[in-house]
Amino acid sequence: MKKLKKVNDPIYGFITIKSELLFKIFNHTYFQRLRRIRQLGLSELVYPGATHTRFHHALGATHLMGLALDQLKEKGVSINDLEYESAQIAILLHDIGHGPFSHALEYSLIKGITHENISLQFMKILNKQFSGQLDTAIAMFKNTYKRKFFHQLISSQLDVDRLDYLNRDSFYTGVSEGNISVERIISHLNVIEDEIVVEEKAIYSIENFLNARRLMYWQVYLHKTALSAERMLVHLISRAKEVHSLDSISPALRYFLENDFSLEEFQDNPEIVHKFSMLDDSDIWHAIKIWENNKDKVLKNLSSRLLQRDLFKIKLDNEPLKKAEISSIKSKISQKFSLLNKEAAFFISHGEVTNAAYVLGGKSIKILNKKGELLDIAQAADLPNIKAMSKIVKKYYLCLPKTVSL
Repeated sequence: MKKLKKVNDPIYGFITIKSELLFKIFNHTYFQRLRRIRQLGLSELVYPGATHTRFHHALGATHLMGLALDQLKEKGVSINDLEYESAQIAILLHDIGHGPFSHALEYSLIKGITHENISLQFMKILNKQFSGQLDTAIAMFKNTYKRKFFHQLISSQLDVDRLDYLNRDSFYTGVSEGNISVERIISHLNVIEDEIVVEEKAIYSIENFLNARRLMYWQVYLHKTALSAERMLVHLISRAKEVHSLDSISPALRYFLENDFSLEEFQDNPEIVHKFSMLDDSDIWHAIKIWENNKDKVLKNLSSRLLQRDLFKIKLDNEPLKKAEISSIKSKISQKFSLLNKEAAFFISHGEVTNAAYVLGGKSIKILNKKGELLDIAQAADLPNIKAMSKIVKKYYLCLPKTVSL
């Protein structure tokens, strides 16, 4: 480009968009849509500053990918211009398949299809529009590219995706425990036998990274109040589908509430993907404001509660609820709000949440020690806390109106 494009980011300062193709994709309507999708769903109901978007995160992750590739090149890792550009494109588009409120509605509007699958369909359409210039980026995203370390930078237990969202979410929520030494970690990355490794000098930064991730899950990503709000939203969408209250809402939202599409249909019909590109958070908020005056009392009640932040209380426990307990609570809700038993089901939500900061085995984080040996971070760390963090912690939740006693 005659003039490099720069974007001012509150986390990293000025970010440079280094290629013409990357800049064209950045300006594409599919990517610009991410400006209207909250990174943390309904977490702003808990942390008022958490209004940042998937757009912010994708741009930040792309910047970190550039820093990581520059570091690897300085250490003698051969990375050509096509690989450099493709890796940045892959991470720029890695979250483009997110729907409204990100993870909150991932399996509600589109059942059984992950945002990664939808991201891939967007990439394929963009690849056609840009005459096959995304072939390598798609291969890196799918982990079919011959040099596997590129995919590790995109998706692994230590990728630029996690490095950005931990720092960014910490900044916007004000939860300082999520702050990590991104630059130090990146400066000590290397590639050994086509695998991303971390030099031993950064081992304490990696420990801090894993601990920050564990804390951010409990304090932000699985915060019980945000979880309650998200479960209410899921029930709200489910009720709207059930009672066919689709008048006056946006055409894009109506399209996906009226139809259940399979992954095969997403893959075979670009028009469905294009329709999905018209969906964002504003479609949902607009619908909720409409539904606040709906004749269906379930839809009306849930909509009003979300708009007024009158959220369900939530209880976390180490043991799951028994069927008899659930049935008893539904009966209380039915009596309290004069609802049928099947309607009362929309006023109670229960399930489980899990938190594993580090998963032993698989895509492990490898530490390169001074002897040139590669060790799993759990072996290399001189404290036992990494092994402790690898234990999956499971909790069971129950959400219901505050006025209903247990």
